[in-house]
Amino acid sequence: MKKDIIAIADIKVLVDYFYEQAVKDPLIGYIFTDSIKINWKKHLPIMYSFWENTLFYTGGYAGNPMMIHERIHQLVQLTPEQFDRWVTLFSSSVDLLFEGEKAELAKQRAKSIATIMKIKILHTS
Repeated sequence: MKKDIIAIADIKVLVDYFYEQAVKDPLIGYIFTDSIKINWKKHLPIMYSFWENTLFYTGGYAGNPMMIHERIHQLVQLTPEQFDRWVTLFSSSVDLLFEGEKAELAKQRAKSIATIMKIKILHTS
């Protein structure tokens, strides 16, 4: 039986695994590796903080993900399929590694975030 997401260490495992899958994905991988060339040493701690705040309400994240993804959209012209693929990869990463209330919340929040971004970014540009 898998355990639930209970601490920042679990979030790090999830986020690291998700991005390992995302960069290899034929639909979205190039965005991370070629288009925006992410600085992983900077990006991963931000994502750990984002997901820790999202799941545990720590108040440790103060970024603006919508603005960042709007900038990415200007460079890449994101598609609905790419948002959907992100959700699929994230959810399958959660399912592979964890189960429980916080794991379900992580998947729900990922879907909600992607849906809002998809609507705001793709229907206002």
